[in-house]
Amino acid sequence: MDAELKKQLGKIANTVRGLSMEAVQKANSGHPGLPMGCAEFGAYLYGVLLRHNPKNPKWLNRDRFVLSAGHGSMWLYSLLHLSGFDLSMDEIKRFRQLHSKTPGHPEYHITAGVEATTGPLGQGVGNAVGQALGLKILAAKFNSEGFPLFNSKVYCLAGDGCLMEGVSAEASSLAGHLGLDNLILIHDANKVTLDGFLADSDSEDTMMRYKAYGWDVFEIDGYDFDAMEKVFSSLRDEQKKPAFVMMRTIIGKGSPNKAGTHKVHGSPLGQEEVEATKKALGLPEEDFYVPQSVYTYFEQRLAKDASLETKWKEMFRNWSEAKPALYKEFMQMVEKKLPDDLEDQLRKIEMKTPLATRTSSQNVLNVLGELLPQLIGGSADLSSSDMTMMKKFPIVSRGNYNGRNIKYGVREFGMAATAAGLAETDMIVPYIGTFLTFSDYMRNAIRLASLSKVQVIYQFTHDSIFLGEDGPTHQPVEHLAALRAMPNLHVIRPADNSEVKMAWLAALRYRGPSAIILSRQALPDLAGCNVPYEKGMGKGAYIVKKEEAKPDFTLMATGSEVSLALDVAVALEKLGKAVRVVSMPCWQLFEEQSDEYKFNVIGGDLGQRVSIEAGVSFGWYKWIGPEGISIAIDTFGESAPQSDLAAEFGFTVDSILDRLLS
Repeated sequence: MDAELKKQLGKIANTVRGLSMEAVQKANSGHPGLPMGCAEFGAYLYGVLLRHNPKNPKWLNRDRFVLSAGHGSMWLYSLLHLSGFDLSMDEIKRFRQLHSKTPGHPEYHITAGVEATTGPLGQGVGNAVGQALGLKILAAKFNSEGFPLFNSKVYCLAGDGCLMEGVSAEASSLAGHLGLDNLILIHDANKVTLDGFLADSDSEDTMMRYKAYGWDVFEIDGYDFDAMEKVFSSLRDEQKKPAFVMMRTIIGKGSPNKAGTHKVHGSPLGQEEVEATKKALGLPEEDFYVPQSVYTYFEQRLAKDASLETKWKEMFRNWSEAKPALYKEFMQMVEKKLPDDLEDQLRKIEMKTPLATRTSSQNVLNVLGELLPQLIGGSADLSSSDMTMMKKFPIVSRGNYNGRNIKYGVREFGMAATAAGLAETDMIVPYIGTFLTFSDYMRNAIRLASLSKVQVIYQFTHDSIFLGEDGPTHQPVEHLAALRAMPNLHVIRPADNSEVKMAWLAALRYRGPSAIILSRQALPDLAGCNVPYEKGMGKGAYIVKKEEAKPDFTLMATGSEVSLALDVAVALEKLGKAVRVVSMPCWQLFEEQSDEYKFNVIGGDLGQRVSIEAGVSFGWYKWIGPEGISIAIDTFGESAPQSDLAAEFGFTVDSILDRLLS
């Protein structure tokens, strides 16, 4: 590498150190260790390597960078500011302050140039795997000779903690299996964790582990620009597998008294140490100092960055004229456009009854697959049971990315993090499936998807104790309540074929994450549920059986218990009682309705309010009130046939009548 360039990159690196430690000090909160230790790599990454356009951060063929070690956010913010993204010095100075664009950990949609919401360690690796896989799928679909629309790379920086978390192992194993030759994972190997030295808790050979996953493995000095150029330029031109680069660094490099120790990981240096570090690095005393030559360097690079996109746009225009049918599909995926008559097409799907809603969902999926090229499915080794396979499309595999079905293996957490990465391509709507009880394995990834508001659809089956003999280890009881507690996540539990169709419409219309909760047991079609979207599912809750007189009882239910509620209503009416039955498939959508609508459905004097759901009662008292009766399961299940479980836990007409009339 040219000596003058290396000198300039060194100046950028020290500028990153200065901005990072000062922002952390000003906030009196943060993690200066990674930003200072990885400053040279950051200078090389943003100053030389990345092919992107900071003035258009959403250019589709950009190289992407994911900071899995999200606690080092000031490193990323410093580089985004210097390289010309929409992140002002005022925002750098507002690090970790209310409503700033520089929150404590990077957040997708808040800060230009942030490609994933990261912080809980390891998930950024999964996000990067998903982005890389998504780009391989898009390249297989749209690239043709002379038109390499998608040929970018995904880079990810992970720390020792990221690589100890199991989610990174799951995702990395999948990436090796699929041979993602556009993915480069850089390990910030500083041998220090928050609590002390890495050797206190870990002694594995991480490079050998990644070799075993099927990755190419490299090792570099994190302060040697020539070594960086040698490895990363070769990967740009000749990468054959996912690449793991172990980068040896010193945490907090530049700090005279704290470098190389855990004291610099998660706490400000202290004003005296900041001053001593500036002196050691040859930085001026001025706070938040950026040499004009650094700004000038990146201004000159911006012109090059913009020209890359300009050339790509010209190629894209020529491609669109040469491939009009593919262009139409491309734009449908970019816009995530739904057919205007999608509701009608879904309602026309013929299905037998009774039918398990997991099977109803697969019938819907096989129609949606042909209508929506943006829909990519997958399952954690359960597609034959959670019914997520789109049968008319092949399976994604190494070297064959034309499929629409992904076999994630028994890697639920990795699957969920990867799916978020697929959504972050901005052209794919992923859905993933497993049993509802295993949503616990995925929970933190679902949480980050909800925080990011990325459109991932989770298909959770075997939704209650009524899956039967597998017993309480597999029978979810608290999971509906736990998922409903998560902001931005739409939890939808349909009651029959009609509600399943509309559940998918709801999930596709919502530009955030949705969880569709489905039964293993067969359920009958219900006349009251066969209504247009805007009168039923779109409201979140609606009346499926109107009372003949002032209600003595109002029964509220979801999923498989709606048909039970209707049977209970029939029995009560034979005893001279007036009964209203309300299906509540999506509490979140119901919350969004007007006060008037909510009152008309469950407000006023409606007699005894009753909830019926085969899960914990937690949450239901909001709807039924403190005097309401919750037919629920506030304990774990049992291993037994479905009918025995219904009797044991009081989910029969007679049992419920006894509760209501006693």
